[in-house]
Amino acid sequence: MDTRNYEEDQGKLKAFLEEFYKDAPDGSKHFVYSKQMTRLAHREQSSLTIDLDDLETFDSDLMEAMLNNAKRYSDLFAHVIYELLPHYKEKETVAKDPLDVYIEHRILMEQRLRQNNPNETRDDHNRYPEELMRRFEVYFKAPSLQKAQVIRDIKADSIGKLVTLKGIVTRSTEVKPMITVATYTCDQCGAETYQPIASPTFMPLMMCPSQDCQTNRSGGRLYLQTRGSKFVKFQELKVQEHSDQVPVGNIPRSITVWARGENTRLSQPGDHVSITGIFLPLHRAGFKQITQGLLSETYVEAHRLVIMNKTEDDEMLGEELSPEEIAQLAEDDFYEKLACSIAPEIYGHEDVKKALLLLLVGGVDNNPCGMKIRGNINICLMGDPGVAKSQLLGYIDRLSPRSQYTTGRGSSGVGLTAAVLKDPITGEMTLEGGALVLADGGVCCIDEFDKMMDADRTAIHEVMEQQTISIAKAGIITTLNARVSILAAANPVYGRYNPKKTIEQNIQLPAALLSRFDLLWLIQDKPDKDNDLRLAQHITYVHQHNQNPPLQFSPIDMKLMRRYIALCKKKQPVVPENLTDFIVGAYVEMRKEARNEAPGTCYTSARTLLAILRISTALARLRLGDRVEKEDVNEAMRLMEMSKDSLVRGRHEETGRRVRTTDQIYNLVREMVSSADAVQSVKLADARDRCVARGFTMDQFDEAMEEYEELNVLQINQGRTKITFV
Repeated sequence: MDTRNYEEDQGKLKAFLEEFYKDAPDGSKHFVYSKQMTRLAHREQSSLTIDLDDLETFDSDLMEAMLNNAKRYSDLFAHVIYELLPHYKEKETVAKDPLDVYIEHRILMEQRLRQNNPNETRDDHNRYPEELMRRFEVYFKAPSLQKAQVIRDIKADSIGKLVTLKGIVTRSTEVKPMITVATYTCDQCGAETYQPIASPTFMPLMMCPSQDCQTNRSGGRLYLQTRGSKFVKFQELKVQEHSDQVPVGNIPRSITVWARGENTRLSQPGDHVSITGIFLPLHRAGFKQITQGLLSETYVEAHRLVIMNKTEDDEMLGEELSPEEIAQLAEDDFYEKLACSIAPEIYGHEDVKKALLLLLVGGVDNNPCGMKIRGNINICLMGDPGVAKSQLLGYIDRLSPRSQYTTGRGSSGVGLTAAVLKDPITGEMTLEGGALVLADGGVCCIDEFDKMMDADRTAIHEVMEQQTISIAKAGIITTLNARVSILAAANPVYGRYNPKKTIEQNIQLPAALLSRFDLLWLIQDKPDKDNDLRLAQHITYVHQHNQNPPLQFSPIDMKLMRRYIALCKKKQPVVPENLTDFIVGAYVEMRKEARNEAPGTCYTSARTLLAILRISTALARLRLGDRVEKEDVNEAMRLMEMSKDSLVRGRHEETGRRVRTTDQIYNLVREMVSSADAVQSVKLADARDRCVARGFTMDQFDEAMEEYEELNVLQINQGRTKITFV
């Protein structure tokens, strides 16, 4: 490998910063880095990002050298910019911080000493280091053609090079000040000594190295001056590789990332990130170096950190939808189109997909007088094996920008909520969030919900209603936010749903937990010739062509759906007063029906009313509306009825088909007549009252009477006051 002439490269870097330009749309030259350096000189900007694509167009050989020795060139860039900045300063900066005043006083003192002793040269330790005087940071942006590496492929040959990696942030420390230049003063001669520091630990200087102390042999002791030292923001991240990058039989690996300055506070645990940085060995000093033995640790010094989408290789820029895209989505049947675009490879389940779409959008949070009423929608999918419950969960996990996927047996109560761990840097006891905390503001998909231990399942109760996790462990008493929607999938106790048992016997989940689910779907696998034929054709087509069969419309792209859902979440629709009576009446009617139903079918409580309001506001959000309409409430009621109907239907259809409503009404009226001996008639008003008392509507009664009158089973007189059975 050829040795580089760094002085020559320094001249090239200087020319690049001063001369590089891009053509502006109006034909003028846009000097990218000159303008940024002017802002640096005026303190309007605190960091300078060098795009290596620009450097490649300027000098590709220099760019290659920089990729292979990024740490050295980072220091060279900083040195060149530090020398150039005085030439770009056009005005004095007004705002001065304590460090500015401190530096100003030092320069005045040095000038005064030089006037007294012009021949005196300063000792190396007493010179002002560039790191202390520098008020900016230099970062690199990787070339666009450089592919992201897998974490386990970053090995010894990458030391000192600029690498790009992708992963998920599993842990992030608090942002703390990290010392970069330590300033000492001598208690004998008063001289200042400076010590640049590059590692998290350092050995402080003890004896004064100045000429006076060494000549007089006074043995001056050094004391650290915090005010004169320089600190930067520091945060340590733990980044773990994606599950699809892990080879067979291995566990995911993680890497330590150091973020400094402007790169701190950019990500949270649970975020999918792309990080560009320099891969370096960790240098320890003092006692830790002795205890470390023969091993050495490595880390990545972050230069650029970008939040990524979960599956695609694109950044989460949060672009606004164009009017054309909104017009394309907001068609007449956009609700059905969006719902059918959820997992189009899975056949059927139209209402379930609509419910999952509303779960992604969510309702509106309310905080009346400090009390919190959640807006997130919780859904439980229950059903026989092989009805694509886990596939639906997996699709929602991929579609949601922020989500966690876990299973009942594979997660404990601590893994779902929070664990107390010892911080390796500070040694303090800290909390590390579990799946529910990492999915804050998103969706937590829990598969095999019925296999979860009862002790672990109780951890979810508080999250599902209060949206918080209360912790009292190891002296840490706190409340963590878990504003998360729960999407659970469970199998019935007997493997398949047994219609001869009640719902509680089939599910065997506590009523306190079931009432927290807004929608509870039972998906049954029943033999049906026509349905089985269409399902088999659908599955074979997907296997042959690796895509869903052609629909009446083209499914909406996942990226577009993600952006549209983000737009919907910005809306805060309200329930108008004129709908209050309608919603109250509908809820009272539901309670009445629940009271008349057989015990053990389903439970209707005040949480059901809140669920209707949540689903209604989610539907209004989906329309990008500011008010809830009557149609939204009707659709919410329909989804509630369909979810309840799936449970009731599964119970009634024990052997044959379910008894029709008209047949039930006829049987009720027939029972009234059979009690009379000879007279085979009954008053119409009495029959109507009896049927209404049993939960049937007037329209259903009239329809039944008309149907049986046409069959000549009964006759009604002209005055429509008496029913006579033939």
